[in-house]
Amino acid sequence: MCSMSMPQAAVAGLEPGFRGVICASFGLTGDTAGYDPGAQPRHELHFDAATPAALAGLRSALERSNVGVRLVLSGPPAEIRAAAALAADCGLLDEEVTLLEALAGPRVIYCPHCHTTTIMQGDGAEVECQGCATTLAVTDHFSRRMGAYLGYSAYAEEAS
Repeated sequence: MCSMSMPQAAVAGLEPGFRGVICASFGLTGDTAGYDPGAQPRHELHFDAATPAALAGLRSALERSNVGVRLVLSGPPAEIRAAAALAADCGLLDEEVTLLEALAGPRVIYCPHCHTTTIMQGDGAEVECQGCATTLAVTDHFSRRMGAYLGYSAYAEEAS
């Protein structure tokens, strides 16, 4: 489905041409045990966090699958949204991906000023960008492609 080298840990036991459900969980709160794929084959993956190495492992599993594979992602919102963005990059449609979000967890905020992301712990209306130190107002607009919520300069009108 997409190309990249294949870390063997993620693809162990996954036959080339897999067509079924890949269940990937992240962190301590990620659990896909309650998800019933029906009669379809199931392949389980667990990652501590959505690190570049973990996402490369997920990419490898998606590479080995065929069209028609389904993906279930479970865990903190920031982790599964990053994995969902990777799945979209690999060609999976929204209808092929199921998100089982943990109720609490950090959120990823995208800064349009310096094009970096900042992890936001807890709920809040503002966060300081780790890239350019701009105070960002956090919106509810989520970019599936970026895997992050959009932020904008909280005091833009006052600066002009």
